[in-house]
Amino acid sequence: MVITSVQPIPTTPRRWSRYSHPRSTIHFAVLLAVLTFLAWSVAFLNIDLIRILGAFPRLAEILATRYFPPDIDYVSDADFIRSVIRTLEMSMLGGFFGVVCSIPLAWLAARNITISRHIAYPLGRFAIMGSRSIHETIWTILFVTVLGFGMLAGTLALTVFCIGFAGKLFSDELEAVDMGPVEAMRSVGASPLQVFQYAVLPQVRVAFTGIAIYTWDVAFRAATVVGFFGGGGMGWYLKRTTQQLESTRVAAILLVIICLVLLAEIGSGWLRRRISKMR
Repeated sequence: MVITSVQPIPTTPRRWSRYSHPRSTIHFAVLLAVLTFLAWSVAFLNIDLIRILGAFPRLAEILATRYFPPDIDYVSDADFIRSVIRTLEMSMLGGFFGVVCSIPLAWLAARNITISRHIAYPLGRFAIMGSRSIHETIWTILFVTVLGFGMLAGTLALTVFCIGFAGKLFSDELEAVDMGPVEAMRSVGASPLQVFQYAVLPQVRVAFTGIAIYTWDVAFRAATVVGFFGGGGMGWYLKRTTQQLESTRVAAILLVIICLVLLAEIGSGWLRRRISKMR
């Protein structure tokens, strides 16, 4: 008989942690304050949680009786298909111009590589922050007021929206670059443009490509909302059918939007995975 010895399983010793005052007390106090504020907000706004839960069965009933079946013939019309193509064109143009304009702004808004921390940095940050602080629907209303209804106003609104969206991501990526190559080129007298081209851009090339793809993905979703407020595209059809209470046509348009967003999500996800393998 062969007797084998059983090796004890190594266990990680437990460490006893002492209650640290006042840091732990402050954490508990902040958490309690947040929960108290949420409870007070629900009571102050008179939100009936039971009524909200009971609204879901009614919503399902309304969708089944008013929005089903969708009017597929309406979205198969040639004019509507052209509006879908216009929406795609508007999102691509807005995303392209927004990315192109946001790259130099992100360069100015990155503290570590900006041309001037006292002039260029605040100007770049202000431009990106100003584009992000106003919703794309408000930009659409402003451009429609100035330029009138149509794709030009919608494209400009998407461009400004993408400048704020991509500019923030680009500037954050630039501030995380390795400063070794940057300092090396600065020490030999390279110009700021040469530093950005040869020391910064190779580090962020892959990340910038992924951000550009993601920006177009977001711009495509915003394009339908922009069209709803006068920017052109299939958003105008959605607005008209909604105002005329044509529920089955609204359901068909929403179904088309969901399918297009799903296709855009699959395509952009595939491109982002291909880009991530280039790192």
